[in-house]
Parts: sequence; C-alpha cells; structure tokens
Amino acid sequence: MIRLTKALKAWGTPGFEGVLKKEMEQIDTGQLPLQQGLSTGSYAIGSKFNVMIINVSEEAGFIRAKAGIFYSGIIAGCSCADDPTPVNEESEYCVVQLDIDVLTAETTVALLAE
Repeated sequence: MIRLTKALKAWGTPGFEGVLKKEMEQIDTGQLPLQQGLSTGSYAIGSKFNVMIINVSEEAGFIRAKAGIFYSGIIAGCSCADDPTPVNEESEYCVVQLDIDVLTAETTVALLAE
C-alpha cells in the first residue's frame, strides 16, 4: 500500500504540489502502472521517472491528484548473443489518478486513458 504522508501533511499549503511530486518520485515503480501505460515499448524501465502534477482537488475525504509520469521503456528482443537488435530506450508517458485518503494517507493509483 502506498502512503503519501508528506503530501497529506502539506495539503493546503503553497508547496503541496512540489511535496507530492517529490514523494511520488520515491515510490517503488512496481507500485505504479508503468507497464500498463506503455505506448511504444514492450517493457517498462522503472529505474528513473519524473512526475508532473496536472491538477489536484479534494473530494469526499480524498485528495485527488492527476499526474503525468515520464519514464522509459524498451522493445525487448530475444537477447540472444547474436541478436543484432540494439536495446534502445524509448520515451514513455502515462497519466495516473491518485486518491489520497485524508485520514490515513493511504493512496490508490489508477491509470487513466488519454
């Protein structure tokens, strides 16, 4: 379970979006829908990614944030010794919705269709 406690503490302050961005960029990539968000590659490389906060609002006990995630993917080949296909990273982008519980900071992440 993702808990964005620093973002919850910063809610309502001018620095909220910066805190949310920084805390999101520290989430383990296995907890984000990067593989499902691929558009050109076949395998998500989640070692580094950047977040852009698109908008935030408060709704029924949740802080709802829409964020864009910039990351990389590859088109995986057979990885044979004589495979001539180079492994090039492809730029990827997906949009997610985060619902942060205002009492517990428990956060759900859902991939949004663009």
